[in-house]
Amino acid sequence: MTAYDFWNILCSLPKTLRFNLRYFPLKTAMKLPVFVSRRTYLREMNGKITLPEKVETAMVRIGFGDVGHYDRKRSRSIWQVSGTVNFNGRTCIGHGSKLSVRGELTFGSDFDITAESTIVCADKITFGNDCLLSWDILVTDTDEHPLYNSDGERLNSNKPVVVGNHVWIGCKCVLLKGAAVPDNTVVAAGTLLKSVFEGANMVIGGNPPTVLKSEVHWER
Repeated sequence: MTAYDFWNILCSLPKTLRFNLRYFPLKTAMKLPVFVSRRTYLREMNGKITLPEKVETAMVRIGFGDVGHYDRKRSRSIWQVSGTVNFNGRTCIGHGSKLSVRGELTFGSDFDITAESTIVCADKITFGNDCLLSWDILVTDTDEHPLYNSDGERLNSNKPVVVGNHVWIGCKCVLLKGAAVPDNTVVAAGTLLKSVFEGANMVIGGNPPTVLKSEVHWER
C-alpha cells in the first residue's frame, strides 16, 4: 500500500462511517462492510442495500483503485440510489464510476469495475459472479425519456439487463436495455449490445455484435 492509498483510506473514514450507519443496523455498520472513497459524491442515499450472510470489513469498495491513464486524484464517483442494490460478495466499484439506481441492481461476488464507468438502473440489472468491467462502459436498462406513438402507447419500455458468470466486458462498451450476456463470455472493446446471446465460452464483438470466437476461456 502506497502512502497515498493509506492517506485516502484514512480520509475516507468519515464518509464511510456515514454511509454504513445510513444503510445498516449498528452491529453491521460498525464492521464497515462498505468503504467509500472521500472522492465519492453521495448524491442520494435512499433505497436499501443487501449484503450476504457473512459480512466482512471493506467487502465492498466504492471509488478506490488506480488506472494509470486516469487522474484518480481528480476523479469522482457518484452514488445516486433510491432503489435496491444487492451485494453478494466482494465488490469493487472503481474510481470515477457512477451508480444511478431507481430499480434493483445486483452484483455477484468477485465483481470489479476498473474505473470511469456508469450503471443506470431504472428496472433491473443483474451481474453474475466473477465479472470484470473495464473503463468507459455504460450499462443501462432504460431510455430515460418515454417515446409514444400516435395512439399514446409507449414504444420504449424499460427492459432488464442480465450479465452471466465470469464475464469480461471490454472498455468503451455499451450495454443497452434487453442485453443478455451468457456465462464465460468476453465482450470486445467498443461493442454496443442490446440483444440476447445464448451459449457460453465466446467472444462477442462488432457493431452489430456477432460471435467472433467460440470455445474460449479467459483469466483475470
